Amino acid sequence: MKRTLLRALVATALSFSLIFSAHGASFPTPLSMQAVSPEQAGFNPEKLEAAVALAMKNTVVTPNDLHQVLLDSYTHKEPDYRVLGPTKSRKTPAGIVLKSGKVVAQWGDTKRVDMTFSVVKSYLSTLVGLALRDGLINSVHDPVVNYVQDGKFDSDKNRAITWHHLMQQTSDWQGTLWDTPDWADRPVGSTLEEWKNRTLYPAGTHFKYNDVRVNLLAYALLQVYREPLPQVLKREVMDKIGASSTWRWHGYENSWVTLDGLKVQSVSGGGHFGGGLFINTEDHARFGLLFLNQGKVGNTQVIPTEWIQRIRVPTDVRPDYGYMWWLNTQNRISQAPKSAYFAAGFGGNYIYVDEENDLVIVLRWIPKMPEVINAFLDAQVALVNG
Repeated sequence: MKRTLLRALVATALSFSLIFSAHGASFPTPLSMQAVSPEQAGFNPEKLEAAVALAMKNTVVTPNDLHQVLLDSYTHKEPDYRVLGPTKSRKTPAGIVLKSGKVVAQWGDTKRVDMTFSVVKSYLSTLVGLALRDGLINSVHDPVVNYVQDGKFDSDKNRAITWHHLMQQTSDWQGTLWDTPDWADRPVGSTLEEWKNRTLYPAGTHFKYNDVRVNLLAYALLQVYREPLPQVLKREVMDKIGASSTWRWHGYENSWVTLDGLKVQSVSGGGHFGGGLFINTEDHARFGLLFLNQGKVGNTQVIPTEWIQRIRVPTDVRPDYGYMWWLNTQNRISQAPKSAYFAAGFGGNYIYVDEENDLVIVLRWIPKMPEVINAFLDAQVALVNG
């Protein structure tokens, strides 16, 4: 890749401007993002070119049909697996690197809306923080049964589950949601008998990545907010950060409920069974910058600063996981500081947030995330590591 090509890639960013910088400067204009040269941002231009080339080389967009990819990935591993929500084929590379809220590099079609799989979990936990802010939830350590009283948390085992446990994925909730039992998602063992009679753990003592229980968190939040979660996200976050109108948050064909006399879809917290958040790379960048900026847009505190800190507290039984954000506490990204954190989704979808280096990096369809992030970090003239 020639240096002139990199400059062209950066120049195209002028069509999409961010609304804030990482240190509280006001949003410029919605739908336009300010670009900066590599030298101005403190990057070595040649190394930055090489990092972009590496990102594009490591992009995986085939097979394109994600409906079939899901079937091929899980049908042989999970009993009665089926795709319950919509899917969309992947097509092109895409990514953005932001330094101090300005575009240093971007590649591919950053306006294309794609599935994002478990990256949506980080959006979902954000809504818990807002419910806490608004007094809809008194404490993350409250038992969820105090808020959801339709039987889903009534058993002796489930009554101890708190919002804290659901966000840390340590709830070990036992039950069936949207016709899928908890044990059927990424089952442990090799036989149906083992799966159905799995080992049970007290809440908070065992980490298990499980979309059934994440979907339960989305359902519980729906009961608290009493309105569709996409509407809450749009009003409370996406509109305030200047996101586009192209993103959609889907549930399943069988996740419709009656709420105060109206039919409402309970959305999914991932794309494991299809559905989830369909969004473009630029909107992901805005969301990441909101966290880099400690939840502020200009002088407006969109997300409480305390929540930005709380999401990064390591889970006791899984120290590289917080409130539905992955942490770099175990140096998974070797060139990154331990304080860096990221949202992650199937197929190589990431939002990387790094306060010490003043960076947000969004990657689409790049399974080798640590290698690519390390390359961008190494391209900085003054790298903060540790």
